[in-house]
Amino acid sequence: MSDIVRADGRATDELREITIERGWSANAEGSALISFGGTKVLCTASFTNGVPRWLTGKGKGWVTAEYAMLPRATNSRNDRESVKGRIGGRTHEISRLIGRALRAVVDTKALGENTIVIDCDVLQADGGTRTAAITGAYVALADAIEWGREKKFIGKNATPLIDSVAAVSVGIIDGEPMLDLPYVEDVRAETDMNIVVTGRGLFVEVQGTAEGAPFDKRELDALLELGVAGCATLKEHQLAALAGE
Repeated sequence: MSDIVRADGRATDELREITIERGWSANAEGSALISFGGTKVLCTASFTNGVPRWLTGKGKGWVTAEYAMLPRATNSRNDRESVKGRIGGRTHEISRLIGRALRAVVDTKALGENTIVIDCDVLQADGGTRTAAITGAYVALADAIEWGREKKFIGKNATPLIDSVAAVSVGIIDGEPMLDLPYVEDVRAETDMNIVVTGRGLFVEVQGTAEGAPFDKRELDALLELGVAGCATLKEHQLAALAGE
């Protein structure tokens, strides 16, 4: 760990304050309001008995996700994409990322012919919205699966969730690898990366870009190590939320 202290007082390998309010929505089959510092994302899971037409009769379920930001989630107001008449490329990309991350830890056969749609709505953005969304979405998904089991849409002994999944941002700032970047750090990072990791420590996705100078393998290894450690801590937060702690 470096002796560098960041603007918010954290060490370079320290997460922001993480909170997960499970069951935040009274109407959804599963929900969680997750905070990564100033970033707050509401994740709701909607359970439907049945699957898209292209999956009918195949004995498999489906998990997908949609991501969106409220107009004043950021410092200045952004128009709603529904008013613009089209969904932006960034929104599509993040929605697909969340869906891939969740499906990586779901046994669709054990899920049965059921569909779970996760909506991740950013209430307040301060960097790392996609990583917070993935981490919170897992908690909402777990509760929606248990709802389906209680309603007998999922077998009593079935195990649709084969692992957990979490995500975190990392980056290099002034030559120093750092974990969980808020906006003020993200915009000046020389290298910016999002890491999605299962509870067993396996990578689902690594999205990394040299915004300034290219990075070498040593720096990449340092970032991956930070990300894996950060996701392990996030896993503990997820388990505590699901245990009602």
